[in-house]
Parts: sequence; structure tokens; C-alpha cells
Amino acid sequence: MQDPNRYDVIIAGGGLAGLSAAIQLAEKRYRVALIEKNYYPFHRVCGEYISEESRPFLERIGIPVSSMSLPEIRRLRVTAPDGSALLSSLQPGGFGISRYRLDALMASQAKLAGATVMEGLKVQDIRYVNGWMEVQVNGMMLSSRLVLGCFGKRSSLDLKMNRSFAQEKPGKLNNFIGVKYHIQWDDPEDLISLHNFKDGYCGISRIEEEQYCLCYLTTANNLGLSNNSIRQMETTILSVNPYLERIFREAKKIRQEPVSIAQVSFAPKSQLENHVLMVGDAAGLITPLCGNGMSMALHASYLAVQAGLPFLEGVCSRTEMETAYVNNWRHFFASRLRAGRMIQSFFGDPWLSKGLIFAGNKFPGVTRWLIGKTHGKIY
Repeated sequence: MQDPNRYDVIIAGGGLAGLSAAIQLAEKRYRVALIEKNYYPFHRVCGEYISEESRPFLERIGIPVSSMSLPEIRRLRVTAPDGSALLSSLQPGGFGISRYRLDALMASQAKLAGATVMEGLKVQDIRYVNGWMEVQVNGMMLSSRLVLGCFGKRSSLDLKMNRSFAQEKPGKLNNFIGVKYHIQWDDPEDLISLHNFKDGYCGISRIEEEQYCLCYLTTANNLGLSNNSIRQMETTILSVNPYLERIFREAKKIRQEPVSIAQVSFAPKSQLENHVLMVGDAAGLITPLCGNGMSMALHASYLAVQAGLPFLEGVCSRTEMETAYVNNWRHFFASRLRAGRMIQSFFGDPWLSKGLIFAGNKFPGVTRWLIGKTHGKIY
């Protein structure tokens, strides 16, 4: 008889990386358990823009984005705190969809494919014991041949596993906060905007049902200077940018309270920890201004599954699987993360962001080059 607590693959975390991996593996008839601490659907801090490189993949795993009448985003606007602006075409562009809707669709598809989706449960520990992975979940002990770590930007598991980035003291790469609203607004449907302010930037783009996602990243220091009040920070720091001042003054919030996250780290991360394959934001977080975190999470799940299948089929060793995944991840994403960190050094600085906008207007090829450095190809 089959042990009900034993699986082929356990996935810790049910974001885009975890859900898409669960769908792919369940479709191959492997016994998959996905553990998510929340209940679908729910809101996440996310820019909610997916570049076109991921459209065919989403269609392949059963998410019919092309028939959902989603806004197609083909232009980019960048503004400096003083209101100077750059407008550019965005190639290959992308489309907007809320995580509330997309994650729920993917969770349903994972269940339909045969995965066991455990909601409202938290992974407390992961251990490698005699060739098996043991996963402690709310007092239960589950086991599997393979574990994928898809637990997002920061988790208590990062500390439990003694990951190096989680041990670092607050610094310029690892002490950010993210805040997201859904709003009613009047920007063109095909436009994504990145508005700079001191030590931060705010992205705005259209999603479904004539709503817009407003999501910004800034330092914890900015919040501290605002008496730890998000609204005060928006009034005194973000609204120095005239574009943001008008948005916060005139836009109607769908939900008054934002979704927020603290201690966001862009420091380099490892893709393998104690035989756990790290996927999505757990493996490395690209700066949101690049607009590609969602696509990278989806693509990384594809790489993890492609590396894991030969191991599950018994045709390669665990070491060979782990080496293949890490090498492929670095091949596709390492340079994009470096480019993102480089571009971020210009954003959030009033003078550098203004200089970048001036250069982009004078030399349009610079903008196209920067966009190309942060986007990938269809997979």
C-alpha cells in the first residue's frame, strides 16, 4: 500500500514557481504535494506584469492567457522625481494579470493535474536523511525523493537553513520594503510606468477588469523617516514626483489597505541548499523595475522540472541533477540579475535617474539595450 505521507516531489511554497512546477510534474503522473501557508485566492506584493517570453509556457500548462482579454503592454515610461520623463517602446512587451487571479487559476490547474495542494499549512523544516527528503509540516512529517524550495522572497526557512543572505546585517541590498495597491486610474492600457522618488521607485500598469496595479519598492529607512506610516511616506516622499502626487491624490483604491512585505533582499542567493532545489525568488530576486520576476519564476520552474525528471526516472544521480539545475539557472539568469542590480543603482537617486532619462532620450539605443539585458527568450 502507498504511504500517504510519502511523495515523489514536495514543493515548499505555492507562488508562480511552485504552482507551475506542480502542474508540470503532476502531468507526468508523479505524486506531488504543494504546501502553501495561505488559502487561494489571496493578494501578494507583485508588479503583476509578465513578459511575452512566458506566454507560450503558460498556455502549455493549461492557463489560457491568450483568450482572457488581458491588457497587452507595449510601451515603457520612466520618470525622475522632478517630473522629467522617458517614453520608449517595450520589446517584446508583456501582459498584465493580478496574482489574485493567476495564482487561483494555477492552483486549480495543479489540482486538476493530480497534485495534492495543501493550503493553510507551513513548512517548518526540511532535512536530507539517507537519500530521502524529510519535510516537517505543522507537526506532520512528510517525505519525498525531491524537494523544491519555492517559498518566495524571504521565509523563516531561510533562517532555519542558515542561508547566507538571511544572516547578513541590513544593508543596501537587503533592507527594502514592497507595497502594492489595486487602483482605478487613467493611464493608457498598453503603458507600464516606473516613477522614481528618493530611494525608491513605483510601477503602475493595467491588469484585468480595468484595474491597475500600483506597486513600489523603497528602503526601510524611508519608512522610518515617516514615523513608520506608509501613508505619510507616500505623502512626504513618493509624492515629490509630480506623477505620483497626482496618482495618490486622484486615484481610487480598490482596497484601502495595501499589501506589504519587509526585509526584501536583492543580495545573491544560492540555488541549492542541503539538496533542496531553490526556484523562483528563493533562488534569486531580480529588481522589480525590470518587470521580469514573474517570468523568471515560471522559467526557473521549467528548468527545475527538466533537471528533476531524469533523477525521478532513475537515469541520473542526485548530484548530476543538482549540478544540471544550478548550471542552467546561472546560464539563463545570472547576467539578468547583475543587470538588474546595475540599473537599480540609477533608480531612486534623483540625479542619476534624471541622467539616465536624459541619456535614454538622447540615445534611444541605450534604453533598448537595457530592456534587452533584463528579458529572456521564449522557453
